[in-house]
Amino acid sequence: MSEIFVDVVLPVPLQRLFTYSVPNSLPKIAQGMRVLAPFGKNKQLSGVVYEVHSRRPQHYETKPIILVLDEKPLVLPLQLELWKWISDYYQCAMGEVYRAALPSGLKMESETRFYFNPDFGAEDVLSDRVVPILDYLAKEKSSSITEINKITGLKNSHAIIKQLIEQNAIFVDERVPEKFRIKKEMFFSLSEAVRSEAALNDAFDRLAKAPKQLNLLMTFIQQTGNLTSAIKGKEISRKELLAQTEPNASAQLNELLKKDVLVQHERETGRLDFSETATVSKRVLSDCQQTAFDEIREGFAENRPVLLHGVTSSGKTEIYIHLIDDAIKNNRQSLYLLPEIALTTQITSRLKAHFGNRLGVYHSKYSDAERVEVWNDLLSQKNYRVIVGVRSSIFLPFTNLGLIIVDEEHESSFKQYDPAPRYHARDVALVLGAKHNANVLLGTATPSVESYYNASTAKYRLVELFERYEGIRLPQIIVADTRDAKRRKIMTENFTPELVERMKKALKNREQIILFQNRRGFAPYLECNMCAWVPKCVHCDVSMTYHKNSESLVCHYCGYTIPTHTVCQACGSPALNARGFGTEKIEEDVKALFPEAGVARMDYDTTRSKTGYERIIADFESGKLDILIGTQMVSKGLDFDRVSLVGILNADTMLNTPDFRAFEKSFQMLAQVSGRAGRKNRQGAVVLQTGNPAHPVISYVYHNNYSDFFAQQLEEREQYKYPPFYRLTFIVLKHRNGGVVNQAANQLAAMLRAVFGARVSGPQEPPVKRINDYHLQRILLKVERTASAHKAKTLIRENINLLLSNERWRYVSIAIDVDPV
Repeated sequence: MSEIFVDVVLPVPLQRLFTYSVPNSLPKIAQGMRVLAPFGKNKQLSGVVYEVHSRRPQHYETKPIILVLDEKPLVLPLQLELWKWISDYYQCAMGEVYRAALPSGLKMESETRFYFNPDFGAEDVLSDRVVPILDYLAKEKSSSITEINKITGLKNSHAIIKQLIEQNAIFVDERVPEKFRIKKEMFFSLSEAVRSEAALNDAFDRLAKAPKQLNLLMTFIQQTGNLTSAIKGKEISRKELLAQTEPNASAQLNELLKKDVLVQHERETGRLDFSETATVSKRVLSDCQQTAFDEIREGFAENRPVLLHGVTSSGKTEIYIHLIDDAIKNNRQSLYLLPEIALTTQITSRLKAHFGNRLGVYHSKYSDAERVEVWNDLLSQKNYRVIVGVRSSIFLPFTNLGLIIVDEEHESSFKQYDPAPRYHARDVALVLGAKHNANVLLGTATPSVESYYNASTAKYRLVELFERYEGIRLPQIIVADTRDAKRRKIMTENFTPELVERMKKALKNREQIILFQNRRGFAPYLECNMCAWVPKCVHCDVSMTYHKNSESLVCHYCGYTIPTHTVCQACGSPALNARGFGTEKIEEDVKALFPEAGVARMDYDTTRSKTGYERIIADFESGKLDILIGTQMVSKGLDFDRVSLVGILNADTMLNTPDFRAFEKSFQMLAQVSGRAGRKNRQGAVVLQTGNPAHPVISYVYHNNYSDFFAQQLEEREQYKYPPFYRLTFIVLKHRNGGVVNQAANQLAAMLRAVFGARVSGPQEPPVKRINDYHLQRILLKVERTASAHKAKTLIRENINLLLSNERWRYVSIAIDVDPV
């Protein structure tokens, strides 16, 4: 028999695959299966087979695969092709794509456990730092390095662990824990001995002297529906049965099993709900919607992606439903991509009404086990025909994908920042669609400049929908000058008179209000009135955000948290004042101004749980809440019937960001938030507070003039060599020593200039120059669209590898961000 080798994708950030031999004792192995493989001295990692072949490596001895984890492939060939494309285009390792693609429950790696040696008797020679660890292990029997770091308060306890191993105080073991377990449940039915009316009557007579057991049996029969169903063997789960009985009924249940009245067996149940639900028919499209629908299908027939540019509340979602229905009728799967988990709540309930249990949801608020079950369901083609999810949904194992909808395609949330792969889900969706021969629709009220450019140059088909559903007018926009209001001292906290008056009117009419402030926390920072001292994060070069609810100062970059200071740490003065305002401050002010109103806040702090979004959105939809205060979460496609007023509390923050996309992002955000007003039955109003009413972006939003805004942006970007005319690549270097990273960045920039010339800018410090104790430097590369992207990336990688081959720069970390947003 010829030797068999496999190239395996392992979850490590190295630019290569790893070749292993396959022992004859292992079962048949195929591309896409998971295997357990040795890595390093004693580590074991699970990886995915990329290729099976018979080519023996020439320069090293291969290690054998330890275990084949699957009976059939878990990752499909088209998925592996997509992984390879992402790895090449976004300049990352295949292993990094693997980490992002698979749910955690499907990834296995050995965990190092440390065990106390009960025979160790030399505690007296140990240092004070070591004794707490040994005491902890003696008590807990075993522990991981993470747990030891936690109890010692050390960031890295490897040196202490090494000392304990050398002195035989502890043992080391490598184990591979299984992360995903199939959910099973115990079910009960009547035993064969009592499956007739006569036999059952005899059982009743025998249980006459055991009334609790008899009552439990009667409860069981009632839950089966009727006597006939029970006799036919209908099953009831243990959970259902005991929920209808008195406490401590388990003892009676065990007696019924002993007496052969009931029998039990374990059955796989799963964590997903596939119960039948009532569905409703599609709405009839309006004339404008029907025209757009027909034009979209024409674009699909031309094998082009389609950009649907439809104003807010124009009924884009209803068009999506019709397109998904067409795909299902053609026995094709659909993927509906959303930028935020918050949006999935409303969209899911709306799609569920049409597609029932054929609709699946996939995002990080679901448990690992639930995501594994969604993955397996798609792989086995059992139930789901439509998946609603955020960017990670593009990695799911679709077998017959026919339609991809990227809703709110302009959103920067589709871009993954850290860790790698730093992919853009919209752009990957276009590649995924091409690989599956699936139609791709990009939908938005405020297209990204790149997408609209592609549509204007016929790369995409452009479909426009500029009439709101049922002829509802776009909201009236009132620009309120905060600078003038502050000068005249007529502001109420952070609210202009125009906003306060309209809030009073909306509440009087029992209408709802959304207030938008794109900054969470109570205040961006505290400042000493005496010496101007500001609390800074010890790990990052940023001020710490004041959270009044928890009386803490929080770094929004690394998460470092400390109790709020009561006195200045520089001069000792108690005069610490909050500067600026966030959503917490707005919530406090609104409750003071309108104490009778129901008020809630929707930001990262209030939506961390799985049900956080659903609870807030459900309360607002049902009318329990009158005012919803939020960050950008409230701007993205949410649809509330009774919202008549939107207040944008500070439009200037976004406009003044040092980013070439600042105006684009500001226009999109302001237009999207404005679109939440007056979405059903009435024209709404938007109060846009700004200190610069004459700013051109404010004017474009006021007149809802996207075409002029696009033309102005296009002219600037061509002049200054930005997308869509040039491709951008950021190269970010980081190291704990600022001097080291500065020198490495200067050398790499010089090397790149020797190849790319004036296309290289920098290095320079980013706006936040130190994060999590790492100093940062950034190099920007602008390459013409007409140039070979593959060649440019190859040259970048070669120069980075050359730099890192120098021992001096060995510990400098370098990240490549292709197409940053």
